[in-house]
Amino acid sequence: MPAPFTTLDEFRTVLAQAPAPDAVATAGAQDRNSQLTKPPGALGRLEDLAIWYAGWRGTPQPQINTPQVIVFAGNHGVCAQGVSAFPPEVTVQMVANFQHGGAAINQLSKAFGARMDVHALSLETPTADFTQGPAMTEAEVIDALQTGWTAVDPQSDLLVTGEMGIGNTTSAAAIATAILGGEAADWTGRGTGVDDAGLAHKTEVVAQGVALHATDDPLEVLRCLGGRELAAMAGAIAAARQHRTPVILDGFICTAAAAVLAKTQEGALDHTVAGHLSAEGAHQKMLDALGKEPLLNLGLRLGEGSGAALAIGVLKGAVACHSGMATFAEAGVSDG
Repeated sequence: MPAPFTTLDEFRTVLAQAPAPDAVATAGAQDRNSQLTKPPGALGRLEDLAIWYAGWRGTPQPQINTPQVIVFAGNHGVCAQGVSAFPPEVTVQMVANFQHGGAAINQLSKAFGARMDVHALSLETPTADFTQGPAMTEAEVIDALQTGWTAVDPQSDLLVTGEMGIGNTTSAAAIATAILGGEAADWTGRGTGVDDAGLAHKTEVVAQGVALHATDDPLEVLRCLGGRELAAMAGAIAAARQHRTPVILDGFICTAAAAVLAKTQEGALDHTVAGHLSAEGAHQKMLDALGKEPLLNLGLRLGEGSGAALAIGVLKGAVACHSGMATFAEAGVSDG
């Protein structure tokens, strides 16, 4: 469906008016969970995940049949500052790899039965170098948010957003510094694998950008320091909320995009869970700031949505147990 906003203020209103989970479905799922053939709490977080999922899907006995993975790609003008170990051309090359089914995220999407879509956002026109001026105009950031919004299939029952964009850990670190506080060094990591000198330079670039674009408005932070793919992920996560589609967040870059929503509107990420803990150093601190506990910790730092796609299996397992197990009454088992 068309995005219901054409300005950042209108997007802010959309976030403020986002729907809540279905309280009746949540209560029904909690009641069902208490009757399943297992000791109370025996499935740990799987029980909480299933109840959370049921509330957002509006049914006490849900299923996951149509997960969607969307990978957004963008190029960053700040790469002119030499912040990445790889050239920007790699973004275009990796998009082709996604489209031909050759990347890790293709395999993981297929393994967990997810439809996968790829959206390249104006790769021939990188964002502006945010050490020199705002990364995007309002029209450009709105266009990216709208691309993310309309990319979400309303019929999907679970969403993963991934990204590709050389330089985007620099953008994510700048966003985190600006909206979560602290110093650039607290949030800046090695990304594609820069050496110590490269990390020091990258940290200075992040600090320059944050100092140049001082603002308390998270959406302005996204415009001035973000990238098209980060804005698209934010738009997709917001759209999923409108459809009551639960979201599994990926790593450092995806979480930075999601943090913009969380700091714009309290509770904006209630329909999301953290899929994994990335090996990008500041991801744990970012998750802590958002109150999210990751489902997996496998040392991944690939991006693409890979860690979140793996976590589809965890959520599918939670929902399968919740909805498929017999109750004590159905199984003829004494519940004590």
